[in-house]
Amino acid sequence: MSSYARYPSLQDRGVLITGGATGIGATLVEAFAEQGARVGFIDLAADEGAALTARLAGARHAPQFVAADLSNVESLRAAIAALREPVGPFTVLLNNAANDKRHAVEETTPEFWDASMAVNLKHQFFTAQAVLADMKAAGGGSIVNFGSISWMLKQGGMPAYTASKAAAQGLTRCLARDFGPHNIRVNTLVPGWVMTEKQLKLWVTEETKQEIAKGQCINQPLMPDHIARMALFLAADDSAMCTAQDFIVDGGWV
Repeated sequence: MSSYARYPSLQDRGVLITGGATGIGATLVEAFAEQGARVGFIDLAADEGAALTARLAGARHAPQFVAADLSNVESLRAAIAALREPVGPFTVLLNNAANDKRHAVEETTPEFWDASMAVNLKHQFFTAQAVLADMKAAGGGSIVNFGSISWMLKQGGMPAYTASKAAAQGLTRCLARDFGPHNIRVNTLVPGWVMTEKQLKLWVTEETKQEIAKGQCINQPLMPDHIARMALFLAADDSAMCTAQDFIVDGGWV
């Protein structure tokens, strides 16, 4: 039976999570709540977000949820402001939200491309911008941008998604330099193919399971909890001198 670390530095810390209602995001909310952090999360899935907050109501700090479209910057800023009073100031940001919708090159419209950039990349920058003052005032913080191994594997069938996820790692390195003088760390957490409910329902087939088994060095399912454990480390003081780096959690695929 596995035994996992507790991070005293995360207790009572203000944590903001994007896309926290389902999948990896929901696991992040749960993991940080278990550490005693003050968690606020944003998601478009209102029912799922409300259900998650109800389930975790008994935590040291009950997570707070705002339903909002984070691809709209004004909506995103309003949601962050609404969460800051009960949860903030924010000294941890997990830019998790994304949509890996498959799309053929021939069928990709300018509107779809722009929408993909908004949900996968644009919000990462503007959320970081929105919490910068909190972190500067607190004397430091940790930002974790979520990437993907998909572009590293040269995966086709979703060029807007893979392009945005590659760009997220460039954004991390730029922000790490700009935010570093304020003791704010910025890293990229790069998951492999995580077996969330959505992935299992939409994309994972017997053929892709064979592809995963062939690609990963550890032939076991990669689960949301594996990603959350790395996120906890990157948010905690234990990773105090880790910044501008990519932390890949993929079972050894790339």
